[in-house]
Amino acid sequence: MGSPSMKKQPFLPAADAQAGEGPVRLQVDRLRIEIYPDRQRMGVAAAWAVARAMQTALARQSQVAMAFAAAPSQNQFLAALTSLPGVDWPRIAAFQLDEYVGLPPAAPQRFAAFLRSHLFDHVRPGVIHALDGNARDLAQECGRYARLLARYPPEIACIGVGQNGHVAFNEPDVADFDDEQWVKVVELDPRSRRQQVQDGCFPAVEEVPRRALTLTMPAVMAFKQIYCVVPSAEKAQAIREMLRGPVSPGCPASILRCHPQVTLYLDRAAAGL
Repeated sequence: MGSPSMKKQPFLPAADAQAGEGPVRLQVDRLRIEIYPDRQRMGVAAAWAVARAMQTALARQSQVAMAFAAAPSQNQFLAALTSLPGVDWPRIAAFQLDEYVGLPPAAPQRFAAFLRSHLFDHVRPGVIHALDGNARDLAQECGRYARLLARYPPEIACIGVGQNGHVAFNEPDVADFDDEQWVKVVELDPRSRRQQVQDGCFPAVEEVPRRALTLTMPAVMAFKQIYCVVPSAEKAQAIREMLRGPVSPGCPASILRCHPQVTLYLDRAAAGL
């Protein structure tokens, strides 16, 4: 992916927002935004949109590859998605966006465990491709996962944005929009590690792993459709930088403004700035 050069456009409210009906709909560059009064309605709306996208994709191909974020910010969205009818989950190939390095296999903080308990055990995808953060050779594990991704046309990614603007674990200032790798080992930004404690995932920063495996930004951007779910006031500054700042690795999520099919779902608190 080349360096972004598009000009920033102003927020463009949709007619229904101007009339005071339904969600507030905005657009920045190519990025569509929907703002809901609370995270529950935000999650339900995102789930319906993703379910419709899944049905559409499954109507034209036998199997659909999807990637999922694992974080408490996704709870309402994932809960709603598990309850929606009409989705042929056995034809879904599920991928993770990231995974910690070095956590014990039974650790509940592992992202594979989160996705299993919040999504996969409920809907039973046809195949689940997990990242192994305890692989003996992490470089080989990255290569293995990249090859798995290459087997499928990447279709739908369900992602979040961190308090520091990261996507997956593509951290500020070191995220590479032109990365030749699709999966890599990364060092976690201190703000990302503190967020894990604030989210209640770990009791102390010292217990949060310092490294992780992550899909890179080119891998995320390769998905045809991206649904980005971001609630809470703690994310408001990151959202402001994502939408109002330059498209740059300083806020990795800003590159989503250059993708042709991204919808950002916010609650009112996340949209506060």
